[in-house]
Amino acid sequence: MARLKSTDIAIALNDAKTERRLVGLTTRYDEWVVRGYVVGLGPGFVMIAVVNDRIWHDGFECFRRPDIIAVQVDPKARFVEKALELRGEMIPEAPAVSLESVEDLLTSAGRAFRLVTIHREMEDPDVCQIGHVIEVVGGELVMREVSPTAEWDVELERYQTSSVTRVSFGADFEAALTLVAGEPPSAP
Repeated sequence: MARLKSTDIAIALNDAKTERRLVGLTTRYDEWVVRGYVVGLGPGFVMIAVVNDRIWHDGFECFRRPDIIAVQVDPKARFVEKALELRGEMIPEAPAVSLESVEDLLTSAGRAFRLVTIHREMEDPDVCQIGHVIEVVGGELVMREVSPTAEWDVELERYQTSSVTRVSFGADFEAALTLVAGEPPSAP
């Protein structure tokens, strides 16, 4: 797929948000398209209210602006939007999460959601980390991770915020982990 000019992407994102248009978004790290509604635009990140393949709203994903290479109207928009309407699914409002910078995004998402998923696609495109944000300080994210079977890790993990390419929260899987794992252990 040819990389679009950043001004064309900015216009497409703004139009999609203003017109509440279902779009497919592709980043330079993805071989697939993320379907959803643009619900937030900031100088650092774009927030999408995700519509999953089962045609349900499924949380939010925030992408770094420079990583977005394509924004297109979803070719199945009429079907998807009709299914959502018949299911009573409304476009969710953007949560109170800052899109100014990765540090602001992680801090505010950590306050709004018990679990946050981070992607570091430059380092490992096939792996994500899910956990509770403890703090973001000095260009470092400190989080207590939770396993895919809802068990809290004993040790805290640290990641350079500059390595974070995508942040997700509020999805069904994160909600299930939150239910089963319960409150995270106190930070040491």
